Amino acid sequence: MVVIVYVIVAYDVNVERVNRVKKFLRRYLNWVQNSLFEGELSSADLEEVKMGLREIINEDEDMVVIYRFRSADAFKREVMGIEKGLGGEEVI
Repeated sequence: MVVIVYVIVAYDVNVERVNRVKKFLRRYLNWVQNSLFEGELSSADLEEVKMGLREIINEDEDMVVIYRFRSADAFKREVMGIEKGLGGEEVI
């Protein structure tokens, strides 16, 4: 059985690695805004993302935060201002 989770990934990495992290995450998730991605992943894909990020970042200088939810229905997403990445969300 494939388990699907909804994840939000935020990162603060050295400028030398920003483009590599962004390019890597775009293969798996939707870009929301600078340093923020979200989307559904299988448990296996989530492990691939974590392994790939570990290869790119320097854990002594960088930070990546991964929020995991059972589904996209587990939280309410609200956007204030101009939405950069995803479309069709409510703007308050």
